[in-house]
Amino acid sequence: MNRRDVAKLAGVSEATVSRVMNNMSPIKESTKQKVLQAAAELGYEVNAIASQLAKQKSGNLGVVLPRMPKVHLFSTYYFSEILSGIAEIAQAYEQEVLLIFKNPDETLDYRKWFRSKKIDSCIILGAQEQEQEVLALQQLKEANYPFCLVNQRYDGFSFLSVDGDHYFGSKLAVNHLISQSNGPVIFVNGPLYYSNSRDRLQGYTDALKEANMTPQQHWVFEGNYSRKSGYQLADKIAQLMDNEQIFSIFASNDRMAFGIIEGLLLQGFEAGKDYRIVGYDDSDGARIITPKLSSIAVPFYDIGKQAANLLLNVNINTIEQESVVLPVELIVRQSSQIN
Repeated sequence: MNRRDVAKLAGVSEATVSRVMNNMSPIKESTKQKVLQAAAELGYEVNAIASQLAKQKSGNLGVVLPRMPKVHLFSTYYFSEILSGIAEIAQAYEQEVLLIFKNPDETLDYRKWFRSKKIDSCIILGAQEQEQEVLALQQLKEANYPFCLVNQRYDGFSFLSVDGDHYFGSKLAVNHLISQSNGPVIFVNGPLYYSNSRDRLQGYTDALKEANMTPQQHWVFEGNYSRKSGYQLADKIAQLMDNEQIFSIFASNDRMAFGIIEGLLLQGFEAGKDYRIVGYDDSDGARIITPKLSSIAVPFYDIGKQAANLLLNVNINTIEQESVVLPVELIVRQSSQIN
């Protein structure tokens, strides 16, 4: 008899059988008793060496988050949705989620949390295209510690990652704006040390070229994905709108779009009346703001679920899934349509 037989008889997963037989908490007492009874009936005995190895596991799935001063991280739609998706899958595998905040003042070394037995695997959010980050990820890979990147990709490296199709999403937004105005589009992007920012920039550029327009560098602005950065760019955007009569704007996330809308209103420009604007993320705020914001919907909840599933489901061959990309869609509302 083996673990699979015990799991089938007890009506639980093989992972649950393993945790019970190796005395790894937390396990509900009722579940524990069902597994022990099934094991006794089948005469199943756990291998002593395997048991010793299993006891070295923490039962924790780590989620590494950036430390962002003055930012209410868990009220941010992006983080809250991804974390909710991760938590659902972790619960299904009876794993605890351990939140870990990177300290920007320390030398980055993800391996320390594995070495201290705090986590068995980890999902990394907020990674950047920086030499220290790449080195830390390479060290994780070489040590065979299981990890998955979310919303970041490193071309040329075989790191497991899950993200939305931001290149296609950017093209969707820009093509929609062009179809409404038949003119150029102002683009407010995020920092280029994020692969999703580079993907959106490429999508924006290709969409303009396919519409027989030559992209201009001064049509592109860079914020930091905060509402404040969008607000601070509003003056320059207003000048460009006045000087070149460009009345379409694509923002790389909804928070920057909200700031742009607020800032331009002070300049006498009203969204959905004097100009068109499309955001990105389709956050809850997009449905509340006036006018309601057109936006690219990204399945952040599913991204979190997929990342956790790739790490916790031993039946998935992650070697062939180095980069998982989920589809996005355009949600059209009043902000991008001028009557």
